[in-house]
Amino acid sequence: MPLLQSRLIGCAAARRALSNPSLHNSIRRPIIAQTAIATLSRRCYAIDLTSIDDKWRAKWKKSNGTVKPFDKLADNKDNYYVLPMFPYPSGTLHLGHLRVYSIADVVARYRSLKGDKVMLPMGWDAFGLPAENAAIERNVAPEKWTMSNMAKMKEQLELMNGSWDWSRELSTCDPSFYKHTQKLFLMLHERGLAYQAEAEVNWDPVDKTVLANEQVDSNGCSWRSGVKVEKRNLKQWFFRISEFREALLEELEALAKENAWPERVLAQQKNWLGKSTGASIKFPVLAMGHDIRAAIEVFTTRPDTLFGVQYVALAASHPTVAKLADSDPELQAFIDTIPGLPADSKVGYLLPHLRAINPLAYHEETPDATKVSLPVYVAPYVLGDYGEGAVMGVPGHDLRDNAFWKEHHYDAPVRQVLSASEDDSTTAMENEPFVEHGVMTEHSGSFKGKHSVAAGEEIVKLLEKVELAESVEKWRLRDWLISRQRYWGTPIPIIHCDTCGPVPVPDEQLPVKLPNVDWAETRSGSPLESSSEFVNTTCPKCNSAARRDTDTMDTFVDSSWYYARFSDPHNQDQPFSPEAGKTLPVDTYIGGIEHAILHLLYARFIFKFLASTELLPQYTEETYKSAEPFKRLITQGMVHGKTYIDPDSGRFLKPDEVDLTDPNKPKVVASGKSANIAYEKMSKSKYNGVDPSEFISKYGADATRAHMLFQAPVGDILNWDEGKITGVTRWLQRLYDQITAIAVEPYKKTMPARDYLAAKHESLGSASAKELAQWDTEAAIWRDVQRTIASVTASYDEVYSLNTVVSDLMILTNTLADNIKASPVVKREAAQTLISMMAPITPAFAEECWALLHPSSPSIFESTNFPKVDTSLTELVRPRVQPCAVQINGRVRGVVSIPPPPAELAGDELRDWMVKEILQTEEGAARFSGGQYDLRAAKRAIAVKGGKTINFVLK
Repeated sequence: MPLLQSRLIGCAAARRALSNPSLHNSIRRPIIAQTAIATLSRRCYAIDLTSIDDKWRAKWKKSNGTVKPFDKLADNKDNYYVLPMFPYPSGTLHLGHLRVYSIADVVARYRSLKGDKVMLPMGWDAFGLPAENAAIERNVAPEKWTMSNMAKMKEQLELMNGSWDWSRELSTCDPSFYKHTQKLFLMLHERGLAYQAEAEVNWDPVDKTVLANEQVDSNGCSWRSGVKVEKRNLKQWFFRISEFREALLEELEALAKENAWPERVLAQQKNWLGKSTGASIKFPVLAMGHDIRAAIEVFTTRPDTLFGVQYVALAASHPTVAKLADSDPELQAFIDTIPGLPADSKVGYLLPHLRAINPLAYHEETPDATKVSLPVYVAPYVLGDYGEGAVMGVPGHDLRDNAFWKEHHYDAPVRQVLSASEDDSTTAMENEPFVEHGVMTEHSGSFKGKHSVAAGEEIVKLLEKVELAESVEKWRLRDWLISRQRYWGTPIPIIHCDTCGPVPVPDEQLPVKLPNVDWAETRSGSPLESSSEFVNTTCPKCNSAARRDTDTMDTFVDSSWYYARFSDPHNQDQPFSPEAGKTLPVDTYIGGIEHAILHLLYARFIFKFLASTELLPQYTEETYKSAEPFKRLITQGMVHGKTYIDPDSGRFLKPDEVDLTDPNKPKVVASGKSANIAYEKMSKSKYNGVDPSEFISKYGADATRAHMLFQAPVGDILNWDEGKITGVTRWLQRLYDQITAIAVEPYKKTMPARDYLAAKHESLGSASAKELAQWDTEAAIWRDVQRTIASVTASYDEVYSLNTVVSDLMILTNTLADNIKASPVVKREAAQTLISMMAPITPAFAEECWALLHPSSPSIFESTNFPKVDTSLTELVRPRVQPCAVQINGRVRGVVSIPPPPAELAGDELRDWMVKEILQTEEGAARFSGGQYDLRAAKRAIAVKGGKTINFVLK
């Protein structure tokens, strides 16, 4: 017995549907509970969205998905590459995953319906410390742990109704992938862009590995373990990203055009690259009792403030400090405390036997205050890896210097050597530093009255003559340290020979595979060292005994190029072929803003390098540095969960500690008091996590996707509220009722709705009142369909406004419901258009609706294209009447219904036309044809909003 997939509108509709053989044939499985036809004709049933998901996922699987694999599509289509940042296989998807992957799938389905040849691959960022640490805790191999998690997460991903091209699936821990990561390393090595050097590195004492600068936060803590990072000297492998720093900086301007990349990301990258133009200035020293003769070199971007220097501060790693610490145990003890101090600490150690001399002290016109010798401090706020590891302290013109000076010289005056203008008094500002450029003051000797920029340039030239300064350019960016002393990563393909030195592993011996090793959690250094079978080998050059490199690569190396591998994931000989490389760059890349510096900067560097090779022949020697891997970057906001907080203790409450009898008024079970509600980043400690799989099994994937997108603009934080999904489910129910009713109406298509309306418009002059009323409903539907197409298309293209797509579709659904007397040809075409517009967001639901209207048609994604705005009837379907607010001297005195004014009317002609139409209405004749509101006595009239408001000015 065939069953309908939705409750039907009215018993008559139900009976018609049950007698429709085409609908019988279209329904392959029951969506509602088994019910007798007689009962069905008397009752209404809610759609089962989860069963609709199951039904269409099974169909998609059988037919190889809703979107054909990229390489099976016609070549005459435009390529479009959509990519969400691939997940780390932790074993469980969270709502953040659901959001980013829903957005990516929506964009891909939309572009596919627009006629593009779309690629939407999926893979796994599988290497890294989390898997290794989890394996240690569970006493299992990282590979086994990772593979198990990938299988679980793939099942969860498939529940999202996504259109991933699984034929392109890759995993960074698969030797078939990391073979080419090793090739990439060797390509960089051959060009001198991968090198080994002794360096002071960031050492994570918990994870026992080296960290790149970008992996240490502003408090000096590891991005992963959270512990204070230590400094060690080790021989490490680096990628020479500094070779591309100018290109990385310059191309940010191109990425800013048309908002292709978010401004926040561009600002963070620009700040991290940190290009500064300034001067290196030498401060001679007076060292009492110590053999220190070298001047202290300071880099500054503000040489104009040199007259205001009141102290010099050195980083703990400065060579002078290291030399003095050998004979000063108090200094060494202070240095030992620095790793535990916050980055903005104002503490400092005054070096007792060292003073610095301002280089301007040797100039005869320098004020006496500037000639006084300067105290020298060791200060944690001075960065050892930026500039020269030394700072000239200018309390009058730098916020940090001012705070440090007041901490150590609270009663000493602050010298200000420039002000906003020559007339300003500096004494009134001495409590606050003046940090802008301005005019040099009387404390600047012969430079008084000059603008600070010009004065700074002259000061540098003056000191250059006596070799105490030179103009220099500095960058914050350092070469990318990629060595990691861990197991679960890509082995570095280098063999160390006592005779030949570091030798690249020959191409035919790749990949260098990870061995099976047993190693203890407490082992320092690389676990690979414990495998003699792995370590001991022969030199490819001289056949002597040699050792493999036992470091593995930073996992950001994998993600710096994986997007390119997706273009040719099964190529055994190359990372990807030049032909496959033509699909690059990625058109739309989607992921979190937390990757603004690390992943995105590294990917830009590697892509520029790849563009200089034969793998990407579309770039030339002149253009490769302008190559960018991602044309457009979409950064979605985080998903926050609802938390319940005890009003007394401020403690986050567990689910069983909250009484949710009234969800709007939660109470603390223990005290009966009202619990405070807040939205916070989801975490176990806040008891506000949500399992997407459970949510999908309860409401269905399509409703979950629509709810996710509808709740907030893509770039905003999303405060997850399960209760609000009822608005989405009711909308889908209401729409399905309408589609079902339309599907069972007698219908014979003789012409498109456009031609039907054009023909009907010609006979409106002789139409009856009933026929005119029907015309109004049909014109209203046509107008709203075209409005919705325009608005929805713009929102899909913009991506960040996907929430308005759902709201626009809801409005169109209401328009259909409000105009049920329209002809079947208009309603059916409008319904088809609505379904095709919602298909990217609710694919299974759209398939179900499409099947009702087109029982013998294939998938909606193969049967139709995304609609385009049709402006051919714009004038014909204008409303016959519209409300017009009549104002007298600026105050509304009534509302009448009149036709929209002809577009060509203006001025007196428009006024006369509107007066005539208003007075022809019943209310207009009664209120505005005489007395104090007689429109015919108006001195002038102003019509706005297309005639929807008119203001008459009377005496």
